[in-house]
Amino acid sequence: MLKLLRPAVTRVLSPLGRALARRGISPNVITVLGTLGVAAGALGFYPRGQLFLGSVVITFFVLADLLDGVLARMLGNGSVFGAFLDSTLDRVGDAAVFSGLILWFMSTGQAVLACVALFCLVAGAVVSYAKARAEGLGLTCDVGLAERSERLVVVLVAAGLGGLGVPYILAVGLWLLAAASAFTAVQRIVHVYRQTVPT
Repeated sequence: MLKLLRPAVTRVLSPLGRALARRGISPNVITVLGTLGVAAGALGFYPRGQLFLGSVVITFFVLADLLDGVLARMLGNGSVFGAFLDSTLDRVGDAAVFSGLILWFMSTGQAVLACVALFCLVAGAVVSYAKARAEGLGLTCDVGLAERSERLVVVLVAAGLGGLGVPYILAVGLWLLAAASAFTAVQRIVHVYRQTVPT
């Protein structure tokens, strides 16, 4: 779904990418700074219940996930290591977002939602690993209802609106995300099974 929006977002980020390219800034630097910003926003604001502000900060730095790619294309120095670093630090960012929510849920006595957020974190990691492992084996695994972009949009929108006082939105968002992540994990396992097991 969000892949359709990527070209438009890339056009918006292109002027900033050109400015950074003129200064010779490495895409890997943008990747690291983006992850640090996401982690700081999630762990600095979410545990204190500042869900809206945390979501705004995280969203700002999540854009670095697109900006580093734009910059790499402009500089013509995209690399295998850059792709590896980007994917690896994506997991760090995801862990920070859900960890921040889990800490807040635990501090406010919402143990059930803490468990749901933990499930979302684990299921999301399984979804990402399934694709990485399949592609490492030379298979395709570009399927699924809830890829990383969709998962981030759901949790950030739900947390942000929850921080603005919209009732039940964060709980509903997390439960839906848990179901979608589990379904996506199964989708990918089945997809790889059909490629590897003769019918």
